[in-house]
Parts: sequence; C-alpha cells; structure tokens
Amino acid sequence: MVIKNDFSLQKLNTFGLNVTAKHFVELNSTDDVIEFFKSERQNNERTLILGGGSNLLFTKDFDGFVIKINIGGIHVVKEDEHHFWVKAGAGVIWHDLVESCIKANFGGIENLSLIPGTVGAAPIQNIGAYGVEIKDTFEALEASNLETGEKKYFKNQDCNFGYRDSIFKNELIDKYLITNVILRLTKQPILHTNYGKIQEVLHELAKEKITIRDISDAIIKIRQSKLPDPEKVGNAGSFFKNPIIPIELLNALKKSYPNIPSYEQPGNLVKLPAAWLIDQCHFKGMKHKGAAVHINQPLVLINHNNASGRDIVELSMKIQQKIKNEFGITLEPEVRII
Repeated sequence: MVIKNDFSLQKLNTFGLNVTAKHFVELNSTDDVIEFFKSERQNNERTLILGGGSNLLFTKDFDGFVIKINIGGIHVVKEDEHHFWVKAGAGVIWHDLVESCIKANFGGIENLSLIPGTVGAAPIQNIGAYGVEIKDTFEALEASNLETGEKKYFKNQDCNFGYRDSIFKNELIDKYLITNVILRLTKQPILHTNYGKIQEVLHELAKEKITIRDISDAIIKIRQSKLPDPEKVGNAGSFFKNPIIPIELLNALKKSYPNIPSYEQPGNLVKLPAAWLIDQCHFKGMKHKGAAVHINQPLVLINHNNASGRDIVELSMKIQQKIKNEFGITLEPEVRII
C-alpha cells in the first residue's frame, strides 16, 4: 500500500476532468484495508471512495484522501434448489460480474449489462436499467467504517434502497468503505423484456426461446447505439434521474403533450423519461463553454472541449431551469457532484 500526494485523477474519472487529490491510495485486498485503518494518516482528512469514477463530477481538486478500491474475486458462497449466492469484490468491474453470471446462467442482473463502474459502487447508487435494479437481487454487503475500521454487514433491508438511492448516499455518505457485495441470483431466470426497445431488438433475432444472453446482447446493442463511449468522449452516462411525479401532474401535462411517455409506479405515481423532457426543450447538441449535451442522447452531458467541472454544472443548471419552467418538474442529478 503506497500513499501518493498531489495525484492526478484525470484518468480515474470518466468525464476526464483534470483534477488532483491531495492524497491517493489504492487498496487491493482486505489486508490493505486493515493496514490503511491502522495508519493515522487518514485521520481528520476528507475521504472519498473511488470505484470506476463513472458517477462523479469533480468541480475542483479534492483536498483529502481519495481511496481507490481494487478488491477482486467472484465466487459462489451458497446454493439451494432455486438460487446461487454470488460474492464479488468491490473492485470488480460491474459488467465483468454480469458477464460471469450470464456465462454460468445465473439470472437476475442481465438487464444491468454495460452499466459503467464497479461492484462496490453499485449498491450505493442502487444502479438500475430496463426495469431492473440491483436491490432486486441484492443480498448483503460487507463494509468497513471509515472512522474506526470496524467491519459491518449490511443486509438488503439495512440499505434503505430507493430510486438511484440508498443509505450510503444519505445518512452514511462517506462513512463506510464497501469491500464485498453478495447477490442472490436465480437458477430459473425470469426475463424482463417490457422496458424500452428490448422487445424490438429481440424480435430481430427471430428466436423461439430467449435466453439471458439474448437479453444482455439486446441491451448492450441499445446502449451502444445511443450512449457515447467514455474512452472517446468524457461523460458519466445519464446525468439526471428520471423524475417520478403524481399522476395528477401527468394528466395536466397531457393536455399540452398528449404523447408524453410514462411508466406506472406504486402510490399513484408515474416515472417520466428525463431524456424525453430534455429533448422537448431542444437541448440536443447544445454547447456551453467546454461542455455539451450529447447529440444522440440528451440525458448525457459530455466533456466536449476540455471542459471544467463547473462548465458541466452550469449546463446542467440551464437544463434544470428550462425543464422547471416548461413542465413544473425538478430534475435531480444522478451524478454526484464533488
């Protein structure tokens, strides 16, 4: 374990922003975690846990410790007649875990294919896509308290999962370092095909029996057709959450926008596609200083030309204000702004 000072984070955040950390350390094993917490160096310093850097927007240098988690490993820890329990290290690339489970025919996370980031970051965000969220298969996680180093086991009900939300984004933000995650996956996969364009893509296959591999391939095809590759264009995927509103507001909006898409939610609520709202306000391709709205997917803000984090924030605020004025809806960032 080596602690580095004034360390560039440009290659460790998918926006590609040129910011530095006062201190930076990589933890490659649980032994590294124990050693780190025995050290006094991190005391009284701000701390930021870094996974894949795919859900962060830095607006300035980080004056504290940035901890990069590289703990690996994927293995089955338990099995019964219907399920496998799979444990993965927090540093495992999320899509690598999805691929591993699909190859073994473990069902449950195939709809979450190609989501950027690491396994440790997934429950923090309660990642989701195409009608599935990680909470649907989440069993538990192991974590260490950032102040004491004490290990703690969080079960599903302990995490207060919500839409792109969890206890780790609220009461326990920056309080715990997640080291391992356990998922409960099924031996008899239930296919979720009713969201977005999945059925349209699957229809092109003209197959009698659809598998979880087919679902994954369809979702990868859809995502790659509309989302820019962060290796080529700096971005963090969806910048805003899809807003959830009362059905009464939807009915009012339908008077002006009869074709507004929506998805039913519990409690007389509906979810609206944020991309559709932004598109109605003609933001596709709009530029602001070094930032821009992606031309194919208005939900994605990009580092168009050596943007600063502040450029991207300013563009996001322009979008929020316009959506508020036009629809009476407040868009919330999905990306964490540092």
